[in-house]
Amino acid sequence: MKKQEIFQAYQDFIMPTYTRSPVIFVKGKGMKLIDIDGRQYLDFFPGWGVGSLGHCHPKVVSAVRDQIDKLIHLPNNYLSTQAARLAKELIYWTFPGKVFLANSGAEANEAAIKLARAYGKGRYEIISFENSFHGRTLAALTMTGQKKYQEGFWPLPEGFKIVPFNDIKAVERALTEKSVAIIIELIQGEGGINVAASDFVLALRKLCDEKKLLLIVDEVQTGLGRTGKMFAYQHFGITPDVMTLAKALGGGLPIAAMLARREIADCLTPGSHASTFGGSPLVCKAALAVFRAIQKEKLLANAKEMGEYLKEKLTNLAAKYSLIKEIRGLGLMLGIQLNIEGKPIVEECLKNGLLINCTQERVLRLMPALNVNKKQVDKAIGILDRALSAVTSKPEGNACLPARQGAASE
Repeated sequence: MKKQEIFQAYQDFIMPTYTRSPVIFVKGKGMKLIDIDGRQYLDFFPGWGVGSLGHCHPKVVSAVRDQIDKLIHLPNNYLSTQAARLAKELIYWTFPGKVFLANSGAEANEAAIKLARAYGKGRYEIISFENSFHGRTLAALTMTGQKKYQEGFWPLPEGFKIVPFNDIKAVERALTEKSVAIIIELIQGEGGINVAASDFVLALRKLCDEKKLLLIVDEVQTGLGRTGKMFAYQHFGITPDVMTLAKALGGGLPIAAMLARREIADCLTPGSHASTFGGSPLVCKAALAVFRAIQKEKLLANAKEMGEYLKEKLTNLAAKYSLIKEIRGLGLMLGIQLNIEGKPIVEECLKNGLLINCTQERVLRLMPALNVNKKQVDKAIGILDRALSAVTSKPEGNACLPARQGAASE
């Protein structure tokens, strides 16, 4: 199809559920994407974190090629070698428990909701946090602490309470005799790269232990090395009762997992939950390749080192441009808080061959692949610097602030 035919097909045949950039990508390798005109882009936001190994990582491609002519799909009432291997790998890296395999983060969180209610035996209320994001299926949407995603979909399911982030007193006030679980993103991705306070997380763990509540950690975006550790909870000195994963797990293929401590996991009995495509041999083989790549290529150490390097470079930009209020995040999950809208900066970066994201209108989100190197970071920072300079120098600029005094213009 030619470009105009593709644009027209999207307009005529695909539901308008996304605000789409007018660029058509046809090929990707590592940190690089190539569009239909042959133009190259440096991808610093690969698929909302799905591409944690970059595009078409050799180990993932090899695993998929090996599996695809052997067995693609298998119903879950039969046993699968790849599912068994993946479940064992997940538990090795986390805590003693069992795994439910699904297809997306929303599915994993829905499974966690059902597990919590089964565990509660009459207790059903789940507490979540303002600015959280847990998915777009109806219960996960209700649990999401952002009203803009809920508008137009009422009535929402009952049994969910949303309280301020990092406020243990607010959590305590929300508890009732029907409370069964608390769910938290340790770094709120869609919410603006808000990092949980360590003392707050420890207090949550203590409260859950005292009240016999489940602590559910949503690692859909933070999991598999994104923060410099295999899982974000390992930064905080706690172990969750339930954990949800997706995005990076399949190296680009759709797979998710819900893990639960062994004594909780069997609350879901045969027939109580299912996922037709969950844990197919193909996606499980891809996920195992992701784990191999992280280990063999020492990507946890690289994510930590490059995360610190990228944060340092961003901090230098913050000293140069007064429109930057704060740099925050862990590892290679970083946010740039602005005091103007970020969309013009994202668009300027796109024009110059860099892909980044803006969330919450004023937070630029950078999540490059775990194997990013200094040369790629430097290139991205150079493009971002030029984009910031271009935006701040626009004459209509009541909305845009000038660069700091003494900053070099480009």
